[in-house]
Amino acid sequence: MHGAKPSMASPWWSRERHADRRHLLLARAAILKETRAYFAGHDFIEVECGALQVSPGNEAHLHAFATEWNAPGRDAQRLYLHTSPEFACKKLLTAGEKRIFDVARVYRNRERGALHAPEFTMLEWYRAEEPYGAVIADCLALLKVAAAAAKTDLLRFLNLKCDPHAPAQHISVADAFGEFANIDLLATLNGETGDAASLAAAAKGIGVKIAEDDTWSDVFSRVLVERVEPHLGMGQPTVLDRYPRVEAALARACTDDGRVAERFEIYVCGVELANGFGELTDPQEQRRRFEAEMAEKQRLYGERYPLDEDFLAALAQMPQASGVALGFDRLVMLATGARRIDDVMWTPPPGGNR
Repeated sequence: MHGAKPSMASPWWSRERHADRRHLLLARAAILKETRAYFAGHDFIEVECGALQVSPGNEAHLHAFATEWNAPGRDAQRLYLHTSPEFACKKLLTAGEKRIFDVARVYRNRERGALHAPEFTMLEWYRAEEPYGAVIADCLALLKVAAAAAKTDLLRFLNLKCDPHAPAQHISVADAFGEFANIDLLATLNGETGDAASLAAAAKGIGVKIAEDDTWSDVFSRVLVERVEPHLGMGQPTVLDRYPRVEAALARACTDDGRVAERFEIYVCGVELANGFGELTDPQEQRRRFEAEMAEKQRLYGERYPLDEDFLAALAQMPQASGVALGFDRLVMLATGARRIDDVMWTPPPGGNR
């Protein structure tokens, strides 16, 4: 006699499952309300950037959803759902806006898991003519805003905890690699490029598995995920700062060391929460970096995305600025202690992370 067939998890719209999640969703609404209040209190304007773009972004490992626009009397045009509102927001900075934020629905293909969904909410904001230290301060303030809105003193993920009120740890990527992986990262950089062989040798020396065809960026990512990230945001938020330029295609170089760039990430309980830059405003340099990223995408995945020529034209006139993209769903997860991104989404994407 065959055993009983395991029952399938009930759909998110079943009354029982919705009732189980509802307290998390109400917390999400409260966090969103207070987030908007924070930005309003700091003289930001909320903008709504269109999701359909000629380019979804030009990073090698970002994958987009494509669609086709069939306008009457015109040939069909391929468009993409944006992976971030970044290009549109920067055009608004060029147009004269100073402080803007967008609670944006964004779309990334090939992503699914406890912390990933193909459609999610990205909170993105920009400060024109302000240093990126100002947006780092915004990120740390929003951790406290979210905790207060969720009526908690601690941010949590799985069995890990972080006090949003504790002074943040500030550490450079190079120092983090030295402290947690015993690797001299800067010694593997040749100007703004990386020496894959030297970084691979260092990674093998600490037991990280490396493939023969791994690039410098591949090895960097593997060491970061396996040896560095698990130490970040434990008990206190971490600001991981000064990324190698090879890992910062949209950020300007640091003035004191051209090998690294004004890019930072915020970590809480080992979870990457936000990614920000002192924004690159040189269109020629940006074009060169985009083309290099798309060449790598072609090598790895057999495809490339077009460049947004309108964006590059706007970049030539854009003021100096700083900006951040923050995963809003992840912020809600951390504030509520939810274990899966689907638990804090009103209508989770199809294909269920149940």
